[in-house]
Amino acid sequence: QVKLVESGGGLVQPGGSLRLSCAPSGRTFRSYAMGWFRQAPGKERDVVAAISRSGDMTYYTDSVKGRFTISRDSGRNTVYLQMNSLKPEDTAVYYCAATYSPSVSYYYTTTDAYDDWGQGTQVTVSS
Repeated sequence: QVKLVESGGGLVQPGGSLRLSCAPSGRTFRSYAMGWFRQAPGKERDVVAAISRSGDMTYYTDSVKGRFTISRDSGRNTVYLQMNSLKPEDTAVYYCAATYSPSVSYYYTTTDAYDDWGQGTQVTVSS
């Protein structure tokens, strides 16, 4: 199992930016595809963005395309979610997830594809 440590959440005004970080504790994540999910109160946990092992393939849910960017830094062993032009509807708990991937260029977009999850970080967009 991989322990994931998230950071970077907080309160931001509409139109603002935040960058979430996720680092696996005690293990390199080279063999893992990664994803960011979010869950608002009373709603299901849904994928926001996903990235392949190699980093060359990415996925974004429609509502964040053009505003969010997922990336991974192998040197720092960290995955990022850069969130720009934030909207109140982006308010949620954001979770980092990891899954072993035999393919270097494949990403996963469903919760049941992931084996390991972070504790979640709250993002609140409000004036």
